[in-house]
Amino acid sequence: MEMPKIFESEYRFCLILWEHEPVRSSELVALCRERLGWKPTTTYTVIKRLSERGVLKNENSTVTSLVKKEEAQAAEIDELVEHRFEGSLPAFFAAFTKRRSLSAEEIDEVQAMIDRCRRGEKP
Repeated sequence: MEMPKIFESEYRFCLILWEHEPVRSSELVALCRERLGWKPTTTYTVIKRLSERGVLKNENSTVTSLVKKEEAQAAEIDELVEHRFEGSLPAFFAAFTKRRSLSAEEIDEVQAMIDRCRRGEKP
């Protein structure tokens, strides 16, 4: 099954959902007003839209995600690498490290991921 597209404002909403789920829709309205400055109608519209696309479910006014945060992030990275770097992970990584230096801990973590991949393990 293909990952449903989550747009930027929807992603900010999802961050709140992932932090608080399961959550009553009325509480989500209050949280979105506080954190995003949204009106109640905006929140309910986003809940409806994301529900229709299979990102979340709203049953008995309780909202839960159907897509995990890690899945949404991975899909976004896949799309970015595919469309901006012709599918080349090394090109993406080169561009990323050109603008941002990595700490020794981050380098060790990336190396450990590479080592796991070479052994055929999941990262």
